[in-house]
Amino acid sequence: MNLRQYEYALAVAEEGSMTAAAERLGVTQPSLSQQIATLEKHLGVQLFTRTPSGVTVTVAGRAFLAEAEIATTASRRAITAARAAGGELTGELVMAVHMGLGARQLPQALGQLRNRHPKLQVTLYEEPDPAEMERLVRQGSLDMILVHHFPAGCTFDAHPLGEENYVAVLPKGHPLRPVGAALRLEDLASEGWIRFRRASLLDDYLARLLTNTGLSPHTVARASQISTAVRLVAQGLGVTVVPASAIPEGFEELACPLQPTLTEPVLVGVRRNPGAAETAMLDHLNQQNWCGTSLLHQPATD
Repeated sequence: MNLRQYEYALAVAEEGSMTAAAERLGVTQPSLSQQIATLEKHLGVQLFTRTPSGVTVTVAGRAFLAEAEIATTASRRAITAARAAGGELTGELVMAVHMGLGARQLPQALGQLRNRHPKLQVTLYEEPDPAEMERLVRQGSLDMILVHHFPAGCTFDAHPLGEENYVAVLPKGHPLRPVGAALRLEDLASEGWIRFRRASLLDDYLARLLTNTGLSPHTVARASQISTAVRLVAQGLGVTVVPASAIPEGFEELACPLQPTLTEPVLVGVRRNPGAAETAMLDHLNQQNWCGTSLLHQPATD
């Protein structure tokens, strides 16, 4: 067995098809099938069940692939560390980011990182639900996370970046839009709300917020992206509450401050014994402005 075979098996599992995996890997389908068959023979178990539409992972396959992902991640990190020690920052940096976090700051930090280290590849897991985030952490697939609160079982070192303010989002011309004053959540009790996909951390946060305030407003729509929710508000479908920095450019005027102020901490988690790539990314994140609603009035920097 070798790591290349591990990577082949992981690609087949992700694509659900030998043909699609072969195209992604840049090898022929017969060659890939032969490598998978050799791996299964060596293991003495069947990793995949072949079906007319592709392949599915067996119980034994799931057990093997969980460990194979850890092994390939460790190999990637070893290569990155060796090259970084030689003065070349290459390899892959893997991050997971919760919904709405760093919508403005993260792209700026990544752009700066790319300019300084063009050979470093960055892979982002955007908006994983809590269960998926915990799985990624448990498997050792992540180098860094950008979150409000650490997921269960996470032993990363925490680095506070600042605080995220939440704002209400109302259509232009809405009668509740304050003039020189902030809104209370109670002011929105009779409005139709645009919520987010169930099981997402943002929707869990809104649910707790509404429950603690004794409110149960009507949900008129659910969105999987904050930018979509804000655009629905702009068309008059309802109102919502979102992180201030996640308001898309061009829609800042729809944001209204809340009273009392609602904030959440912004944390970046870095795995123990970080390499040069994680250290460089942390430095760029620390250079960003994480000061809540001021981001709505601040142009992007180069």
